[in-house]
Amino acid sequence: MIIGRRTLVQGALAAGLAGPAPALAGQETREDMAASIRLWPQGAPGGAGVTVVEEETDRSPPPAPLRDRIIKGVRDPDLKVFRPKTPNGASLLIAPGGGYRWVVRDKEGYECARAFAAAGLTVYVMSYRLPGDGWAAGPATPLQDAQRALRLVRREAGRKGSGLDPARIGLMGFSAGGHVAGCLSLMFDEAVYRPVDAADRLSARPDISVLVYPVATMRPPLAHAGSRQLLLGKDPTPELEARWSLETRAREDAPATFLLHAADDASVPVENSLALEAALRAKRVPTEMHIFGEGGHGFGLRFTHGKPVEVWPALVLSWWKRRGFI
Repeated sequence: MIIGRRTLVQGALAAGLAGPAPALAGQETREDMAASIRLWPQGAPGGAGVTVVEEETDRSPPPAPLRDRIIKGVRDPDLKVFRPKTPNGASLLIAPGGGYRWVVRDKEGYECARAFAAAGLTVYVMSYRLPGDGWAAGPATPLQDAQRALRLVRREAGRKGSGLDPARIGLMGFSAGGHVAGCLSLMFDEAVYRPVDAADRLSARPDISVLVYPVATMRPPLAHAGSRQLLLGKDPTPELEARWSLETRAREDAPATFLLHAADDASVPVENSLALEAALRAKRVPTEMHIFGEGGHGFGLRFTHGKPVEVWPALVLSWWKRRGFI
């Protein structure tokens, strides 16, 4: 059966996924007050030399139609939990973007969480520490948080009576958050921190992965220069670049991966996704990729209206269904 764009958009609308709902405009909602889970109850590892102060900035204060908050200097990363009215048993961990300079809260975090929660998923939006803030782990700092976050999501799914399946934990990342998610998908079993509790005995491997306009390579000329410098420093060695380039880390046991990018992305070249898809396919990892002619960078949900890329949430839902994830 051939599914047309109209059908996809109608399906997305039915699931509340074709764009931000009016209730989101310029105000707090009950989801914004969702439960929080601290990643590191006793403090994040390797913070002895960290002096940054965590702060949230609203770049579009009222009367802007939608909030646009960012978090700088993350010191106490957490998960914000968005619970659906009718859970389907699957969980989703979201890593928003921000170029490794900050972490976006609304556009690629809360808005997408609400939309996918409306489709039945229990969604966790993570904040993560930034590698340029002086943490001892350096480039591995966001990976520490991502591994810990996935394990905590799996712990929550394994709790008696949760109604969630610990074998159906999905991952979604945007832009630099796509690099965080990609690192987790490909380096889930690397020992990047000392275990702190029983949750760290759980697997950090996501069961399925969605990367949206991801920063993938750290090698010029295709690397996103800002993310590369903040992650690796001003003059990284070729070995360090390769270590943190997703296309060099593809492995046979990586989770099935969905890639989404716009060809006119002027910030993160579409070749980032193309190279990663080729590397995953060479390892026989089940992979689906969608390249749209227009959409730019950072569209999330709010900047898709009237463009072909508007159907991306429906494409993801369709892929999840075909893969048996939902």
